[in-house]
Amino acid sequence: MTRRDFVLSAAACAAGAASAGEAEPPEPLRAGAHAIDITPEKFPVIVNGMFQQRRTNRAHDRLHARCLVLAAGEMRLAIVVVDSCLIPRELLDEAKALAAKATGIAPENMLISATHTHSAPAAVGALGCPADPDYPAFLVRKIADGIAQAAANLAPARVGHAVVDAAQYTNCRRWILRPDKVRGDPFGQRTVRAHMHPGYQNGDFVGPSGPIDPAMTVLGLQSPAGRPIALLANFSMHYFGSGMLSADYYGAFCKKVAKSLSPEETDPAFVGIMAQGTSGDLHWMDYSRPKKAVRMADYAAGLAKLACQAYRTMAFRGRVPLAMREAKLALHVREPDADRLAWARKIVAELAAGKKPGMFQQIYSREAIHLHDKPVHELKLQAIRIGEVGIAAIPCEVYGLTGLRIKAASPLPCTMNFGLANGADGYIPPPAQHALGGYTTWPARSACLEVQAERKIVQEVLGLLEGVSGKPRRRVRAAHGAYARAVLASRPVACWPLADMTTPRAAGAVGGHAGRYEPGVAVYLPGPALPGLAGKGRGSRAAHFAGGRLAAKLDGLGGTYSVELWFYNALPVTVRPVTGYLLSRGPDGGKGAPGDHLGIGGTHEKQATGRLLFFNGDQADNLVVGTAKVQLRTWTHLALVRQGRKVAVYLNGAPSPDLVGELPAPQPTCPELFVGGRSDGFANFEGRIAEVAVFDRVLTAAEIATHHAAAGRT
Repeated sequence: MTRRDFVLSAAACAAGAASAGEAEPPEPLRAGAHAIDITPEKFPVIVNGMFQQRRTNRAHDRLHARCLVLAAGEMRLAIVVVDSCLIPRELLDEAKALAAKATGIAPENMLISATHTHSAPAAVGALGCPADPDYPAFLVRKIADGIAQAAANLAPARVGHAVVDAAQYTNCRRWILRPDKVRGDPFGQRTVRAHMHPGYQNGDFVGPSGPIDPAMTVLGLQSPAGRPIALLANFSMHYFGSGMLSADYYGAFCKKVAKSLSPEETDPAFVGIMAQGTSGDLHWMDYSRPKKAVRMADYAAGLAKLACQAYRTMAFRGRVPLAMREAKLALHVREPDADRLAWARKIVAELAAGKKPGMFQQIYSREAIHLHDKPVHELKLQAIRIGEVGIAAIPCEVYGLTGLRIKAASPLPCTMNFGLANGADGYIPPPAQHALGGYTTWPARSACLEVQAERKIVQEVLGLLEGVSGKPRRRVRAAHGAYARAVLASRPVACWPLADMTTPRAAGAVGGHAGRYEPGVAVYLPGPALPGLAGKGRGSRAAHFAGGRLAAKLDGLGGTYSVELWFYNALPVTVRPVTGYLLSRGPDGGKGAPGDHLGIGGTHEKQATGRLLFFNGDQADNLVVGTAKVQLRTWTHLALVRQGRKVAVYLNGAPSPDLVGELPAPQPTCPELFVGGRSDGFANFEGRIAEVAVFDRVLTAAEIATHHAAAGRT
């Protein structure tokens, strides 16, 4: 990113402040910061962050609780980021109570979060690791002392902020398995369609299950004379991986920032802070490419360089609105049913008798009993406003998609999301991700909350952001680039951009025709690069079909119709008899699949392997095959034209159809349309689809070429 990009980013946020139309706050801002060493004094210590416990007798590097206190008039609040994997709410409430006695800051005005380093002492039991017997009490006292010292350092200050594109530093680590490679879970069932850390370029996987949040949001604080006080960064990357004990890349980042912005010793000392964002499904490894050797020091230095460049372009203000709100939300856990509970108790009894079942069975049987014993969790949620910057605090490991949703709808122009804040209530996958299974969905304290937890948390957090800002949340709508505008100008009767951030509803762009995503579809994945979208901070988006379909009803659609879409096939054409059906029109679950079905051939018909095929049911048993081989993992534009008995399919705006033939006309009374699968659910598509448009007439080759040309692709 160039210096101009940083300036534009900071200026955009400043413009948001100016457009708010608010009077200048009467009270000047004050800020105090302090980093307190929380490295244990007693060894060995138990270390969590993996499935089983580890121990260490030394510290690889020092751990800290980095504390920031802000004040404006009577309003004071504290933000603390702790080098820890997980910290339970009970410990944090205790630390807040001690700090409140020392400072007078109300506990509900304190946000304490964990960085999520996987190389810190165990402050809480998780999976196969118990809490360290001594460290939690030590940590509580240290956090309280750190807040008290930061409050003692309060002094006049100015604040600025910027948003930096750091996409090269984070990737989705949760990938979707091929349908023939589904894996087993700890409970003896084959449910795993998505799993963490697939390995580099592993052919068993077809692609990531969710988007990344590429933004690093940076808050800078300095004295009125320009002396740096603190820099608070928020980024969505899980952890890097380091020896024990270690602050991981968070600590290395803070050291690099301090050396760059405040190379001389100052009193009070400058404090750099890196807060965990929404990285429940994100990590630094790019599994789509060959493995590269990356050092943590270099990784942290790259992020620190971006943050420091952003700091130096900020517009600082000495008077900004300061507000904070807190709410409590009770959520149910996914309790084990009677059979699962009986299984768990049997395993635990066997362990007591000296038998050793498999590791996962040991861990998840005990976790099932934990969930049975505590069926409701109360979450503490918070929102902070610092000028035009919002901070949402969630006590969970949050997916990148959830963070993008909160930022898109936040009433404040710049929003940070703090994960693992004020507690440790496990992963909260978006509801659609539960159908794909995998570690982050297996019921345990690490992923225990009800399926709809993510949706409820997002709504509560957005309400808190509305409260601190005094503004309504923004309405999130799909953006229309040049391609979409060209298609809409041709007046489709239905159009689904497939850019949705939530399920099961697929928003329709025209005609009021909403579709419905079935389980087995992931949303908001990167789509084809299209003008007006790509390179503007939000590229085109697509849905990834992994067993589910998009179902819709279009009453009145007759035997003459056209459908346009973009598709990205992720499944090799040698895996199954039919690689996958892209589009289908016929009765849902109809025996013999009567209707129109457009797909990609597999191993069943040699002449159709890797080519488009058009099929209209087992009874008719009529098949038309295209000529071009469909490219694997490549975006392709497709237009299907059906006119009575005639069928033609055009690819990538070509003047002549790739597939052409005659088949019995479709049933004109059938309103059911399926995207990403066949009407009877056979050989559903495996890959991404975007920008679906349906017309109740014939699209000409010239119109199709015009639409494709608007995409700016060759």
